[in-house]
Amino acid sequence: MLWLLLLQVWASCLWLGQGEVVKSFANTCNQFFYQNMPPAKGLEPQNPAWICQTFKNQPFYATLYDKKGRIPVYSAYIYQPGPGTRRDEWMVEPQLIRNNLPKDMETEKTLREKYSVSEKDIRESQAVYQDYLKLKGLNRGHLNPASHHKTQDGRNATFTLTNIVPQNTALNKGKWNAYEQKTMPKKSKDCKTTYAIVGAVPGNSYIANGRVNVPSHIWASACCKTKKNTVIAWGAIAENNQNNIRILTLGALEKKLAELYKRGPVSLFHKDCPRK
Repeated sequence: MLWLLLLQVWASCLWLGQGEVVKSFANTCNQFFYQNMPPAKGLEPQNPAWICQTFKNQPFYATLYDKKGRIPVYSAYIYQPGPGTRRDEWMVEPQLIRNNLPKDMETEKTLREKYSVSEKDIRESQAVYQDYLKLKGLNRGHLNPASHHKTQDGRNATFTLTNIVPQNTALNKGKWNAYEQKTMPKKSKDCKTTYAIVGAVPGNSYIANGRVNVPSHIWASACCKTKKNTVIAWGAIAENNQNNIRILTLGALEKKLAELYKRGPVSLFHKDCPRK
């Protein structure tokens, strides 16, 4: 009987480890990082959450979330663009509320009606749909964009508020959109598999009565092995108050992010990804 009890305890521990909010990306959801290596701690906020973004029981990308600022620090994904439609409803992360809730992202309505979660508990744990209403000069900016996924489920999985920041409207519709739709395809045309990490630097202003931070900068990075077995990498950064973007080397981006975050050295990818 003792071995049976121990087996049950072991099985329950395994189940707890499968939740969407995890302790780190070291052994969970690391398939979204080049050579399975997540960024070093130079981006880590004071109150972080590591989210394996799961939809319909399938993980689609990884997000480091800042629970204090209620915005993602970054979302990491594999770039696989394809056609599809945009989802109408926005979702939230149940396990930011408590870890015994489903690992799949859900709508606020589903959490209230099916799981008896109060609106207060949802609001305290993360950004909600109401936070992004009545914005001026800002809109919901995807870090991991829907258009970078080839399946409809993959596109739908990007419509969670843990993957969204208040982004300058002109930038989101202008130069940043051009980066997502034109620069990424051009730079990754010879890649076998392109690993992307897109993030936001916390700023000094907020929306929703101080609930959600407005980033000062939006940034993007990518690394891949080409069909010729060489490794290439690049970066991009934009101030979140104007429609302008700068394409730069991975090394230059990491140096700039270290200056902006002020949390120590920044290393976004495995050492094989060229910095120059």
